[in-house]
Amino acid sequence: MVLKDLMAIAGSPGLYKFIAQGKNAVIVENLETGKRTSAHGAAKISSLEDIAVFTETEEIPLSEVFDKIFEKEKGAASINHKSSPEELKNYFGELLPGYDRERVYVSDIKKIVQWYNILHSLEMLIKEDTDSSGDEDSQAAGPDEEDKDSGKSETIEEKENNTD
Repeated sequence: MVLKDLMAIAGSPGLYKFIAQGKNAVIVENLETGKRTSAHGAAKISSLEDIAVFTETEEIPLSEVFDKIFEKEKGAASINHKSSPEELKNYFGELLPGYDRERVYVSDIKKIVQWYNILHSLEMLIKEDTDSSGDEDSQAAGPDEEDKDSGKSETIEEKENNTD
């Protein structure tokens, strides 16, 4: 998922979009209400791009966790973040069987599920398309192929002229 310019602010519910950098604060917009506010330098601001989930072997970026939820739910909303702790742990265990159960708390799982559902409701779950880049590659290959073919044709013609 593309999480560029999305952030969470400690002590403030919901997710925010970065708007501008002020002198002593960051201007942000609440994704759900659209209300703009400033987050002062003392506030703990976390970019969603920088958040990762601990597993027993590595850290998985939040974007990959969102991808796994998206695939599991087939593009639909996830379970409610207010579900019981056991339900949340079981759900997260299905997504990431090797997540570190000692360092990933239920509160972390709640936030991840809640953020996913917020982004889902706002239709902001944009996958990093490998297909669209593939289309661009195929379109870009078209002119390159023509150039290669025309280059070959010229080479053949030059050879014919040199042999005459």
